[in-house]
Amino acid sequence: MPDTKMQNPHTDTASDTEIVQRGWEAVGRGDWDALVADYTTDMIFVMPGQNDVLKGKAAFRDVLNDLGAALPSGFNISSIRHIGGGGEVVSIVEWTSDKVPEGSQLAVLFKLTASKVTEERWFIDTEQWKAAF
Repeated sequence: MPDTKMQNPHTDTASDTEIVQRGWEAVGRGDWDALVADYTTDMIFVMPGQNDVLKGKAAFRDVLNDLGAALPSGFNISSIRHIGGGGEVVSIVEWTSDKVPEGSQLAVLFKLTASKVTEERWFIDTEQWKAAF
């Protein structure tokens, strides 16, 4: 199996990418406390559509308890790859759901400072996302 870790000569970018990957792994385990450990207290989370903004790690952590309700039925992530540099990492997420069996992609921008996530912003085709429910 090929090594899928992003290689980059800039230590901060590799570290940021590893932090983001560690977060996705925590999501896969449903370990919300491990996920939020890498976020700042005053972080922001911008949901699909860019109008809903959560402010603060505590509010973000509370929402994670009901994450299943925010995802379409049968939601499954088939792959994730990262592009990073300069304190930012973008995750390209390939996903499927019961109503979107052919799959689609979304992107998540993570902004980091001092090895902590300060912002997480989701970009997705909102019409397709609504139709997936």
